[in-house]
Amino acid sequence: MHPALNIAIKAARRAGQIINRASNDLDLLKVSTKKPNDFVTEVDKAAEAVIIETLLEAYPTHGILAEESGQQAGRGDEEYQWIIDPLDGTTNFIHGLPQYAVSIALAKGGVIEQALVFDPNRNELFTASKGGGAFLNERRIRVSQRTKLGAALLGTGFPYRMFDQIDLYLAIFKELAQKTAGQRRPGAASLDLAYVACGRYDGFWEFGLAPWDIAAGALLISEAGGLISDLRGEANYLETGNVVAGTPKVFAPLLKLIEEKLPESVRG
Repeated sequence: MHPALNIAIKAARRAGQIINRASNDLDLLKVSTKKPNDFVTEVDKAAEAVIIETLLEAYPTHGILAEESGQQAGRGDEEYQWIIDPLDGTTNFIHGLPQYAVSIALAKGGVIEQALVFDPNRNELFTASKGGGAFLNERRIRVSQRTKLGAALLGTGFPYRMFDQIDLYLAIFKELAQKTAGQRRPGAASLDLAYVACGRYDGFWEFGLAPWDIAAGALLISEAGGLISDLRGEANYLETGNVVAGTPKVFAPLLKLIEEKLPESVRG
């Protein structure tokens, strides 16, 4: 295992301990609102702090892009950047719904090279290194062998902050509801992407995500034999926040169906 990935695992497990302890006392949790329907807790902040501390202790010159603290420069090395979501699924967490995760990725020159998604509830650790495959608790994982969109189970996410595209989302959801085996919206995109990588989902689509929602899961899918792109079939999903992913056979018809529904202004 790559040394940087080992450090990321150490950071994620330390964050997971903070999250698990706090989950036993949700009534005492202090919750703030960043934007409508966008929450942050003291747990998000504490988990992020321990992750950054652990990573910079090992790699003090690396850059940081984290959800709660924003972008932090390292001390001189701009080639490497850690992309961190300390608690993806905060709304689930504060309601006691056990579907949330820690997501950490390392980019070199803008290319994701190391990734993990850690579910502290189930003690499931998804990891990947570029060119080295994807794993769940050290067991090699692959995307499912599903070949037909009609038999596919998809993950998705609806808008929860910006609702100007809600009619478009609902139109796509409606069509996919009729042309797939079903869709699920659990509320933690990093886990949704990890589930595509290990075959629990056959595909995933969502718009308007942040880089820390996507970065780790994208490498997991690629290393597990799946495909992931933006809405044009290109690799700009970290910039646009728009993601379509799936098994090789499900990906193409899923992308085509979504693309046919989109106005040019949204495709990005």
